[in-house]
Order: sequence, then structure tokens, then C-alpha cells
Amino acid sequence: MATINTILCPLDFSDASRHALDHAIAIAGWYRAKLVALHTYHPVFLPVPGLAMVGAVDNSIPDANAVEQMTDEMTALLRPAKTAGLVTEALVQMGTPTIEILAAATSLHADLIVMGTHGATGFDHAILGSVTEKVLRRAHCPVLTVPPRAHATSKLPFKKLLCPVDFADPSLAALESALSLAQESDAHVTILHVLEWPTDMEPLANRPINVPEYRQFREHDAAAHLAKLVPDGAAHWCSASTRLAHGKPYRAILEIAAEESADLIVLGVHGRNAIDLMLFGSTTNQVVRRATCPVLTIRR
Repeated sequence: MATINTILCPLDFSDASRHALDHAIAIAGWYRAKLVALHTYHPVFLPVPGLAMVGAVDNSIPDANAVEQMTDEMTALLRPAKTAGLVTEALVQMGTPTIEILAAATSLHADLIVMGTHGATGFDHAILGSVTEKVLRRAHCPVLTVPPRAHATSKLPFKKLLCPVDFADPSLAALESALSLAQESDAHVTILHVLEWPTDMEPLANRPINVPEYRQFREHDAAAHLAKLVPDGAAHWCSASTRLAHGKPYRAILEIAAEESADLIVLGVHGRNAIDLMLFGSTTNQVVRRATCPVLTIRR
């Protein structure tokens, strides 16, 4: 995602989606990208007299006046981007939101989807919004999820980025994007690696291994790998530092994001097979649901 040419931002006219649009406009401005706003609506159903309602025939028709009104409203919301000299487009599509969003992302060759979430606290952690969750699981391009304005602790423009890495390809791709965003928004990136130790060290105790020395070795090894991730000359175009933490990865990520007042978390997501789609990566799943700042997920 080092280059962003087209950004897709689904809108449902809620405050959550308008907040997401603010982020889409900011990012589009940094990359001088085209910004496409998409609203999907359910059509009016007109029953035909004398026709049995068996679900075999769809007499749905688009309401031309409603479509025009929605298009005008979206155009008004895009006005700040237009004023800033960005290329914008307002699309209104009839159909199922998830299907239309994914189809638009494909047809537009979108480099990024920006969406709002509906979760907040408690049980709401389990509810990102069904559309957002399905897009997160199925989209081929990076997806930026933005928490509701009332619960957000981040600010625009992004000045503090947190990029957790596990040294696998997806997290390295995420780091590339984080560094690119840092360059565009003049931000600082904290590159984080979390060491998760077994909760029960008994198996290790029964083996000829010195646990303290093993931990020390792991820490030194991880620190060395982290240091290599900071590009040569990075200080000339962005600010980056490394950090090592211990514990359950998602908890450590959320705690450090809060501690550092992160404006954005950038995460790499593993794979696209059936199990990956079902679990959506346990760490990523928890972070996206609980973070109070936007989360950018990048699938590799």
C-alpha cells in the first residue's frame, strides 16, 4: 500500500460513516488519490395485484427521486475533498451492502476501503457492524476501520502510528504501509513485537533448558530483528522506533496503543483460506473490535 490511487468509502449517512469519511478525505489528500463514496440502498418493493407472494418474482424498482436525493447528499459530504482539489465520485447502488462494496472495490481497483464501526463497550465489542465485518473478512485490498466518534481517542492527521510485527510477511507488508503513511502525515511509527510466553512453564522445567537464559535469548533475538526493520535513512523521511513487550499479543497491542495515544494501528493479516476467514486472525480480531483508534488491516 505504498501507493494509494483510489479510496472507497461506503456511507450509510450515520455519524459513524461520516467520521470514517473524514479519515478517507485526509488520506486521499496525502496521496492525491481519487475518493469514491458509495451508498447502497434497499429498493422499494411493489407487489403486483393477483400475483402470489412466493418470492419467485422480484418486482423491486429503484426510486429515481430517492436516488437523486441520496446522490446530492453524498456530493455535499464530499465537498471538502472537492474543495481540496481531489477527484471525487458519488455512487448509489441498489442491492446488498457487502456484495456491492466488494464489487465496487474490485471494479474500481480500490487500494483502500475506509469504513466506520459500530462497536463501543461491553457486548458491543462483538458487533463491528455485520457489513463491516464481512468486508474485513473478504476484501482483497487493505481496510481501514474507524471507531465511532464518541468512543475514538485518536486525532487527524495521524501523528502516532503503532505497527505490531511478528516478522512474517503480512506484518512486514503492514510495516511498509505504516512507514508510507508516516512519511505522508509526518508521523512517528512505533514498531512493536510482543513475546508471548507459555502460561504454564512446567513443560520447560522438565527439560534441560535454562528458562531465564532462554527468555533472555528470545528478547535479544527479537530486539535484533526489530532493529533491522528500521530502514536506513528513515530519519530523513519519517520517525521510527522499536519496542519489545511481553504478554498476550492483542492485550499488549491495545495497552501500548493507549499508553502512546496512538492515532492508528497497522496490522498484517495472515492468509485467505477458510480457517483464516473464519478466525480472521485471533489477534487482529480482538484489536479491531476493541481499539479506540482506527485500525488498518492489510492481508498478504
